[in-house]
Amino acid sequence: MGKRRNAPAGEAVSELELVAQQATAAAGGDAMIALLNVLVRNAELERELALSRAAVSNGFSRGWHKARP
Repeated sequence: MGKRRNAPAGEAVSELELVAQQATAAAGGDAMIALLNVLVRNAELERELALSRAAVSNGFSRGWHKARP
């Protein structure tokens, strides 16, 4: 993922790049703050996923959460 990818045909800028630009703008143009905000949100989502794994049975999820790291 280290290399910048071209946007799909017909798009000037990829959707992920637009979201990255929005995140950077929301952080006042500071890329480090934008990255830290994304990492904090990711950690929150990982905690929520861990809680759901504990709360949802293997049968209900059809083993999905057991297959994920």
